[in-house]
Amino acid sequence: MALSRAKPLSALRQFLEGQASAGLVLMGAAVIAMVVANSPAAADYEHVLHSMVGPLSFHHWVNDGLMAIFFLLVGLEIKREIMDGQLSSWPRRILPGIAAAGGMAVPALVYLAFNSGATARGWAIPAATDIAFALGVIALLGNRVPISLRVFLTALAIIDDLGAVVIIAFFYTAQISLFDLGAAAVITLLLFALNRSGVRRLAPYLLIGAVLWIFVLRSGIHATLAGVILAFAIPLQGTPGKPDADEHSPLHRLEHWLHLPVGFLIVPIFGLANAGVPILGLQPEAFTAPVTIGVGLGLLVGKVIGVFGTSMIAIRLGIADMPAHASRLQLAGTALLCGIGFTMSLFITLLAFSNDLLLQAEAKIGIVAGSLLAGLLGYALLRVAKGERSEGADDNQSIV
Repeated sequence: MALSRAKPLSALRQFLEGQASAGLVLMGAAVIAMVVANSPAAADYEHVLHSMVGPLSFHHWVNDGLMAIFFLLVGLEIKREIMDGQLSSWPRRILPGIAAAGGMAVPALVYLAFNSGATARGWAIPAATDIAFALGVIALLGNRVPISLRVFLTALAIIDDLGAVVIIAFFYTAQISLFDLGAAAVITLLLFALNRSGVRRLAPYLLIGAVLWIFVLRSGIHATLAGVILAFAIPLQGTPGKPDADEHSPLHRLEHWLHLPVGFLIVPIFGLANAGVPILGLQPEAFTAPVTIGVGLGLLVGKVIGVFGTSMIAIRLGIADMPAHASRLQLAGTALLCGIGFTMSLFITLLAFSNDLLLQAEAKIGIVAGSLLAGLLGYALLRVAKGERSEGADDNQSIV
């Protein structure tokens, strides 16, 4: 399915390169957090995380406040891709959609094969893919990976993020405050009324969105979902009658403004605040605990089986086409990279085991180990795998 040659491809490349660079920064933040958490500065690290800043601790501000902005960007990307991008038609949605569904279901089943009872609550931890980390690894490979696979991975991760949002809303919600939930519903209607009435200035949406965040936080539903709700209310169309109106629409402008601060500030801060695991203080049993094994194998094995297996079934049945110029080995390598579940997996860990620090630590060990092995193996396989034709022709060809 061909795209126009210049602007769309250039915009796509800018997005992929930005995500890849952010992934490399996130890798550095995760390493720093692990080193600090296992150094003499560990006590100071914990003190900073639990210091109160107004009504919430610094840790809560990061996870409930800054991550709401992260989810706002995720929501904007989901809306743009569904309405006007790589997921705007069913032929484009089929392969990444099937792969994303398999990539969420199989890791969850692998986790549940090792866990039952109280620890079964962590079933969604290995179901997520970290697009920034995965594209960061692909960036290291240069043009060895066809652009079609980068688009496939991006579309899959966006659908995966949508699935994670649904999972958080339905499975990791605390007790509900009906008053605050009702107030949030009224504010949501107001946001969509602004959209329908043709308001194209961002300021009203952002101000009302901040109020929405407060009520969602108080309602018992996780506060980050306010970011997704706000994103879907932001207009994708620009002011009628103006040249290139849609390219400068509120959604495109806000997405452009958020990419750098989210990728290079918010997500690394989240990594610094949550990736630190005091490994030296854990008992040896923590490294072989059911949660650790379930999360690690869910990411490393479950993702490959889920993404690659369902993709090949869909391709063999003629439901979907193989990404352009990509080989099966390259698709398998990309499926391995989907096993990098860092940011969203850490986030779901905090929700699943909010009152058990030991289970959090075990899950984090599984996330780090599974993601690291998946990334290394995916990198190695993509480095040696050959595409169906040289990458040099890829720039002027269909990219999906």
